[in-house]
Amino acid sequence: MKMYYEKDVDTGVLANKTIAVIGYGSQGEGQSRNMADSGLDIIVGLREGGASWQKAKDDGMNVKTIEEAAKAADVIHILLPDEIQEEVYRNSIAPYVESGNTISFSHGYNIIYGYIKPAKDVNITMIAPKGPGSMVRRTYLEGFGIPGLVAVEQDATGDALQIALAMGKGCGLSKAGILETSFKEETETDLFGEQAVLCGGVTELIKSGFNTLVEAGYQPEIAYFETCHELKLIVDLIYEKGFGGMWHDVSNTAEFGGLSRRERVINPQTKTEMKKILEEIQKGKFTKEWALENKANAPMLNRMRALEDEEQIEIVGSKLRKACGLEKDN
Repeated sequence: MKMYYEKDVDTGVLANKTIAVIGYGSQGEGQSRNMADSGLDIIVGLREGGASWQKAKDDGMNVKTIEEAAKAADVIHILLPDEIQEEVYRNSIAPYVESGNTISFSHGYNIIYGYIKPAKDVNITMIAPKGPGSMVRRTYLEGFGIPGLVAVEQDATGDALQIALAMGKGCGLSKAGILETSFKEETETDLFGEQAVLCGGVTELIKSGFNTLVEAGYQPEIAYFETCHELKLIVDLIYEKGFGGMWHDVSNTAEFGGLSRRERVINPQTKTEMKKILEEIQKGKFTKEWALENKANAPMLNRMRALEDEEQIEIVGSKLRKACGLEKDN
C-alpha cells in the first residue's frame, strides 16, 4: 500500500498549467472550487446556457464552453456522468487535445471499457475523492479533507503521477491521504461496491427487513425506524471505530444477536451471487448492458425508479422524515 500525504506532493508541477474541469455536478463543483481556492488555474467547461452555467459563474468560477476549455487547458479533468463522457469527449474535447496534455478522471469506467481512447502522446490519470463532492468541499473549508485515490493509466510526459497528486492536494485530499491504485482496480471495485453493498445490497437488505416486520403486523413507522432510520447511527459507529468499536458501543444483547445470526442473512449463497456480480463487471457484461440501456433511453432504469417510488418504505419514510424535520416538501 502506497499512501501520499501533504509532504509527499509538490504542486509546482502545475505551475503555468491550466486545468479544465469538465462538468459542474457534485464532484465538478467541489473539486474545481477547492483547486481554485488552492491557487490552481481552473477553467470550468460547460454547455453554454446549461443548468450549471450560471451557478458556476455565481460561484466565481472562470466558465467557458467545453470546447473553449479543452482548447485552453493543459489538463482536462472530466467529471461528467459515465454514460455521456464518450460522446462529449469525441465531439467537444478530442479535437483540441494536444501532445503532452493530461486527460484526467475521477472514475476509470470509460478508459477501462474502451469508450474513451486518448492518443499515446498524452497522460491518462485519475484523482478520485472517496466521498461525495459536497463533502470534498465541506471538509476542505473546515481545513481538512477526505481520502482519495490516485492512478496513472498512461504516462507520456514522465510526470503524470506528480500532476495527479498535485491536483489531489489542490482538492484537499492529501491531508487525509491519497492511496495509489490502478484504473482497473478502482473501476471494478467501485462498481462492485455500488452494486453488491453500498447501493444495491444495503437497500435490498433494508427493504426486506422492513417488509418482514410489516407483513408480521408491526406498525410501518416502527419498522422504518428499526430497519432504516437507525442504520445511519450504526454506519457512523463503524465509520469512526470499525466493527469492534461498533460492537462495543451497542448493547450486549445487540452484539450477541447480531454476531450469532448475521450469517443466516448474508450466507454462502449471497457470497456466490456477489462473485457472479464481480465476474459480470470484470468481463464487461455489466458495461455492455448499461450501454444498451442508455442507447434505448434507459427504459429499465426508469421503470425501476418508478417501482422504487411506490415502495411502502419510501412512502412511510418520507412522511416520518418530514415529521422529524429531516426532509422538506418539494
